[in-house]
Amino acid sequence: MNIPEGLKGLTTEEVIASRKLNGSNEWKHEKESNWLIALINTLKEPMLLLLIATTIIYFLLHETGEAYFMLAAIIVVSGIEFYQDNRSRKALAALETLNQPQVKVIRNGLIKKIALEELVLNDLMLVEEGGSIPADGEVVFSSDFSVNESILTGEAFAVIKSNNGEESKVFQGTAVVTGMAICRVTAIGRQTELNKLGQSLLGIKEEDTPLQLQIKSFVTRMAIAGVAIFVLVWLVNYLRSKQILDSFLKGLTLAMSILPEEIPVAFTTFMALGAWRLMRRGIIVKQIRTVETLGSATVICTDKTGTITENRMELEAIHVWPQQRTYFKNDWQSEEAKNLITVAMWASEPVPFDPMEKALHKVYESFADIDERKSFQLVHEFPLDGRPPMMTHVFRNAKGKRIIAAKGAPEAILAVSNLMPEEQKSIKKIINELALKGYRILGVALSDYPEDKFPAKQQTLPFHFLGMVAFYDPPKKNISDVFNQFYDAGIKVKIITGDNEFTTTAIAAQAGLRGPENILNGEALLEMDEKKLKEEVKRVNIFTRMFPEAKLRIINALKDQNEIVAMTGDGVNDGPALKAAHIGIAMGKKGTEIAKGAAALVLADDDLSKMIDAIAMGRKIYSNLKRAVQYIISIHIPIILTVSLPLFFGWLYPNIFTPVHVIFLEVIMGPTCSIVYENEPIEKNVMQQPPRSFTTTFLSLKEMGLSLIQGLAITAGVLFVYQLSVNQGHEENETRAMVFTTLLFANIWLTLVNRSFYYSVVSSFANRNALLRIILLITILLTAIILYVPPVANFFHVQQLNIQQLGICLLVAFISVIWVEVWKWRRRVNGKLKGDN
Repeated sequence: MNIPEGLKGLTTEEVIASRKLNGSNEWKHEKESNWLIALINTLKEPMLLLLIATTIIYFLLHETGEAYFMLAAIIVVSGIEFYQDNRSRKALAALETLNQPQVKVIRNGLIKKIALEELVLNDLMLVEEGGSIPADGEVVFSSDFSVNESILTGEAFAVIKSNNGEESKVFQGTAVVTGMAICRVTAIGRQTELNKLGQSLLGIKEEDTPLQLQIKSFVTRMAIAGVAIFVLVWLVNYLRSKQILDSFLKGLTLAMSILPEEIPVAFTTFMALGAWRLMRRGIIVKQIRTVETLGSATVICTDKTGTITENRMELEAIHVWPQQRTYFKNDWQSEEAKNLITVAMWASEPVPFDPMEKALHKVYESFADIDERKSFQLVHEFPLDGRPPMMTHVFRNAKGKRIIAAKGAPEAILAVSNLMPEEQKSIKKIINELALKGYRILGVALSDYPEDKFPAKQQTLPFHFLGMVAFYDPPKKNISDVFNQFYDAGIKVKIITGDNEFTTTAIAAQAGLRGPENILNGEALLEMDEKKLKEEVKRVNIFTRMFPEAKLRIINALKDQNEIVAMTGDGVNDGPALKAAHIGIAMGKKGTEIAKGAAALVLADDDLSKMIDAIAMGRKIYSNLKRAVQYIISIHIPIILTVSLPLFFGWLYPNIFTPVHVIFLEVIMGPTCSIVYENEPIEKNVMQQPPRSFTTTFLSLKEMGLSLIQGLAITAGVLFVYQLSVNQGHEENETRAMVFTTLLFANIWLTLVNRSFYYSVVSSFANRNALLRIILLITILLTAIILYVPPVANFFHVQQLNIQQLGICLLVAFISVIWVEVWKWRRRVNGKLKGDN
């Protein structure tokens, strides 16, 4: 935009001086160290508390070797927890930094963007429609400028601001409703009115999501069960041995095997790193809870301009009335064509920020021999209003000549013009012809109102219809592929726009929208009752001439039918609907700050195809988290039962595992679920599946049934080896070695098999996951060290196994896990028979 004369802003030296004297636009508050928070959270983990208690008991029993091992285990387990927690927090901190808004300022005579906190006292800040005021200030230049100050006053109506008197003051946090202004900063940071009233968002915390609540409930139930069984094991051991500490230690062994502390860690890690991965792809997640919702989206409501189209409005055609002549691009040489474009330019903002208004100013500049904009001043304006909307500007020059120009939706301009019904019918026919080409059309009118005092409503002015200007904003080249990918993923697409039905239908057809013949406009929608509306939103795919309340009704009607709704938007009027949608999506480039503030995520480059990536990431995260939790449950069951059943059944070696063995298994399992499975690539058929229901949970008995069976099958294999070893007359250390080795081999097979619950384990090898190989190699290496390095074997109370015994452990572990491949094969066969991908 052109900077008004005399407004040069601060120089670089003045900015530095102001910052030194008055500080920057930030609230000084103590920032907690990320690593310190991670450390405190780690120290509060129940598993770590159990380890500490076990270590103390070992020291009391003078079993120093085991005690020092447990100390080492505390370091390893807490290190893994600390690493994951800190990693998650760093990812969220990066997102928080990226989400910080930027401010336009005038410095050294140029407009530049700076971070909100870099604003200083006396800066000239440029605020526009859809943005929020970044600091307190006073207006020095304005154009059709009004703000909503409800955050301070509670009053929801817009307040007109200008550079005159008390109404020149603007305040941080208030929203720009219309127009633009240049304001001089008068207060920043702690000195703003907003901060004085304590309206800070720093203390607001997100509520837990349904899945988080389910995970907490599940872990709590498991913890309660662990406490109950811990007491039972302690009592059973005590009644047999009469040794309190030793019995307490055995009880702790089982408590450690029951507590699935990896699940909440996995959830936090998956969600935070998922948001971080999305950020790297230009998808800024503002609310971490959104990551959980992404994979469930069933319908996406998209606006037209700038989302489906390229948002490069160019004046493509004009129609001059009453000559009834249409001129096409660059054929603006006739006087009547120049006159129509000039009036349309006068009806625009003097400092344009709308793409269509910028196009009108640009074309005017191309043919104007004398630029009259410099000699005329805006003396009165009627902002955009009405259904459909229009706007009117009044200019006057030094000689008293006055121009009253209006533009807006053709229907709005026709309604206020002095035209006969036959003339209106003829014009509407031309409007439809232009709209069918995909053009966006504005009507243009001129008024000869003679009075100096203007009426309250622009619609009461007498207008003379001059014609129409038509802009073309072509569909993006990739939009057809984007729509097809949505459809393949089982996601419905609906267009919600303020444009007319002919233009929208033409663009929708070019973009590949399915069912473009089903159309509904805003006025008809608002007249419907709820029952009729719910029927229509199912059927209709194009909603035209939409108002904020109409958009909101569409979103709520879809939600009432259990649809998970994603909605794109960029304007002030999109705010309520974006907030109401399950997944509000704002545009990073053309989106207003109000839209970005209401949305859950922001597409940095305004590319709707990134939503395919986001939904795919959401589905990947959910499926990987589900696999991780299924793995955790499947491997915990044999640990729990191997610790408890020999004791309860009075077998020959009742305490086959000690805390040392259990904690070793925990050290192996932790990285597998929260690091390896998080790093698993997306399965190739994920985006050909219908969206999962948001109400379903993988913690239900139905979803976890397979995991329970897996766990019981592994338990059967492990206990079979136990009994085989006993029947062969092996001693306790040899039996323990076979049982422990079988469980470790089963864990390796389980890790590989559970990478997919559809594709075979052989197919999964094609999915590259370097972390998986590392963890498995470490597991095999540590198993070998435990079995064949004598000091370590003695410490673990195991005996070296021969090739035959290793073969038995490997075979039994393989059989106890590999049966799942038959189940997966049947799924694939049934899928093909049903025509699934």
